[in-house]
Amino acid sequence: MTQTKRPLPALLPAAPIKLPTEAERQLTNGLTVIAIRRPAVPLVEVRLRVPFARANLARGAMLSQTLFSGTEQLSTVDIAAELQMVGGGLSASVDPDRLMISGNSLAAGLTRILEILGEVLDGAAYPSDEVSTERDRLVDNIQVAKSQPSHLAREALLRRLYGRHPYAVQTPEPEQVRAVRPAQLRALHAERVHPAGATLVLVGDFQPKRALDTAEAVLGSWNGGGKDVTLPTAPGPEAGPVLLVDRPGSVQSSLRIALPGVPRTHPDHAALQLANLVFGGYFSSRWVENIREDKGYTYGPHSVVDHSAAGSVVLASAEVATEVTGPALLETLYELGRLATLPPGEEELEQARQYVLGTLKLGMSTQAGLASLASTYAGFGLRLDFLSSYSEQLASVTRDEVAAAAAKYLAPSGAVTVILGDAEKIEAPVAALREVELE
Repeated sequence: MTQTKRPLPALLPAAPIKLPTEAERQLTNGLTVIAIRRPAVPLVEVRLRVPFARANLARGAMLSQTLFSGTEQLSTVDIAAELQMVGGGLSASVDPDRLMISGNSLAAGLTRILEILGEVLDGAAYPSDEVSTERDRLVDNIQVAKSQPSHLAREALLRRLYGRHPYAVQTPEPEQVRAVRPAQLRALHAERVHPAGATLVLVGDFQPKRALDTAEAVLGSWNGGGKDVTLPTAPGPEAGPVLLVDRPGSVQSSLRIALPGVPRTHPDHAALQLANLVFGGYFSSRWVENIREDKGYTYGPHSVVDHSAAGSVVLASAEVATEVTGPALLETLYELGRLATLPPGEEELEQARQYVLGTLKLGMSTQAGLASLASTYAGFGLRLDFLSSYSEQLASVTRDEVAAAAAKYLAPSGAVTVILGDAEKIEAPVAALREVELE
């Protein structure tokens, strides 16, 4: 018996994004607090973003590792126990733009988690024994990372892309970390961990105005001084020879490409986002179909529009077998060129459009996702209402506008290309396509 395949039903029209109830207040010490109501579960998510540009890499990394290692009144064990009593936890991370403190607790524990956060912000002690332990751990992590091809390829791309800009080096050397001492961490904390320009995002099962009152009562006395540091504008990608970083004996090559991007508020942003998706930004993209599904060169190629405080770029990455490095680069350049000259089909564009609109909704469907999204936007001077206008732009972008964005930003002639691999085996096939510079 022959069965006839039935066509898939059409996708439902995208429903408008419904923004949650929120309130905002700037405290007298300069801290901006944004409270967003999301009553799905009785929890609260906390995100504190502190500007941290141009901080010493090794000291900044160590500060984030040891921020919750104790105060004058509380040990690291005490802090963990106090947080556990309200079903919560706090952690810190750092990048070239910001120090991020993230955590959550039961909604009833909002006051207590903020009290613990406030005590750490005002009086982190960086005890010698804790600093020593975390210093060794961080050194081990860096050494492991520096043995990984993906990390080495990223380091090479950053150097090639940013030159002398602070973004060019984002991982400290092990010996730099070994030299960090507790007194230096206390000095860095006193200089840079301040509320001026910082943003606290709270998302949870509460009344937003009451949450603002709580935050002001607890954190309003946080020291309002500090050093205001800004980053210079990052240079845009400057095309040149393919940078080939030799890794003798490697069985695969790490391909990295950077192309010009635009910030979220730029008129071309929605069109570029869709152009990137059509190229390689999700599983149904042309690049994935070509070098993964059709030719089997790689498992997971991916591209993304990456936003930093000092600039935006489109980044594409793939790990390919050594013997197909040249062909994979050829197909990558082909897909970039094809998108710049051939507009996506209506169905192709609509599929990418539905994907990005659905992803936006999924990203704010949980308290944690909503908190992270709101905090990220706040770091660029935006609020959640940006989602409404951005969704409208995504929904209205035409094929011609996507093609124009691809031609302007994704043309292969403007790409910065870095390949990490066995130079003896891959230099010749790569050089047949593009000029090569060995490192």
